[in-house]
Amino acid sequence: MHSLFKNRTFTRLFLGRLITNAGDSAYTIAAMWLAFELGGSSFYTGLAGFLTMLPQAFQFLAGPLVDRRQLRRILVGTQVAQGILVLAIPLAAMMGLLSVWVVLVVMPIVSLLNQFVYPAQQAALPRVVEKEELIEANSAFSFAYQGVDFVFTALGGIVVAVVGAVALYLIDSVTFAIAALVFVGVQIPPAENQEHDRDGDGKNVSFVIDEYRAQLADGIRYVRGSVLVWVLVGSLVVNATIGTALAVLPAYANTYGGPDTYGFILAAVTGGMLVGSLSATPLKRFSLATLSIGGFAFSGLSWLAAVGIGWLPATVALFFLSGVPVGATNVIFAAMIQSVVPENLMGRVSSVLASGSVGAMPLGSLLGGIGGDAFGNTMVMTSAGFGFMFIAACWLTHPLLRSLADVEDLRSERYGLTRPKRAEPSESF
Repeated sequence: MHSLFKNRTFTRLFLGRLITNAGDSAYTIAAMWLAFELGGSSFYTGLAGFLTMLPQAFQFLAGPLVDRRQLRRILVGTQVAQGILVLAIPLAAMMGLLSVWVVLVVMPIVSLLNQFVYPAQQAALPRVVEKEELIEANSAFSFAYQGVDFVFTALGGIVVAVVGAVALYLIDSVTFAIAALVFVGVQIPPAENQEHDRDGDGKNVSFVIDEYRAQLADGIRYVRGSVLVWVLVGSLVVNATIGTALAVLPAYANTYGGPDTYGFILAAVTGGMLVGSLSATPLKRFSLATLSIGGFAFSGLSWLAAVGIGWLPATVALFFLSGVPVGATNVIFAAMIQSVVPENLMGRVSSVLASGSVGAMPLGSLLGGIGGDAFGNTMVMTSAGFGFMFIAACWLTHPLLRSLADVEDLRSERYGLTRPKRAEPSESF
């Protein structure tokens, strides 16, 4: 992995991701706290979580734009826009106009802008590193995300207590500004067969819309016609169950001690994912099927044991273990997609997959809140463990998934991972 950082473009992308993820983590912590503090009810906290996660369901709409625009412009523009938007919170506080509704309006807009960042970074990696370096590159990016998230999750309460939630928004705006400056210096080559953007070339609105819809359909058709659709089904279920668990986790943790326990459990799961992402490189010698079946079965059993054991130290340790396979498989799956999907389709395909899987979390969050009141918080937490087991069962019973090879030996034609007929490079819209 050390050799990757000799690549200046990769290093800038990594640093930019590290900084912007710090901003995202700080923003999320501050927003959830303010929603609870200003609203005075856990209902507003749940609503804030729903609104923050909801834009992820529409990330696929950003895919065609990512594939047709310069990635550097997207990365810089989103950071600048988010940095300006988060300043609305301290500005409203200074003017005496801050309310829970201001927070609830700003949150989804900032989150919506962030949906362009992930597919842009996914599309950039295979253009700036060699194919055999993709797992290491994704592992580094996963570390940047989960490492920062781990630190801010563990220390989030202390940060808010020391500087205050509103002041954290000011810090957040600075991180976005720094990330934008880092991304300005990134030189990302165009994808193969991709034409340069040409704006103002006389196209009418109808033509632009038709082109956008056609290219959006390309990404959906590519996923639907390949083995990725079955990978997506499993991810959708497990993310929905994770969403339900996040909705009841504060109340569940409160039975064991309070907000400190809540932080410990979140930090344990995130820390496990962090360790898993760093373990991805030595694990790449195993087949994707072996990693998925064994890994998610292990995650499910660890999660169920954590819920059932009833002793906090063991519960935290088991939640940590449940996150390790998730972190490892996330990195390896990302490398698989980047190694077989054509570069000029990467933004569309990665955004469709993200929307379909992570987009289930907002619905899961709403259902989790309802289920917690109806059936109890422990029952909802238990369901998340069975969600992991469901993914293992999907990979074990589906013949195509069960035969998936490792990333480096993956034969794309066998699994439908080939260029769709409609995916022709076209004029920029």
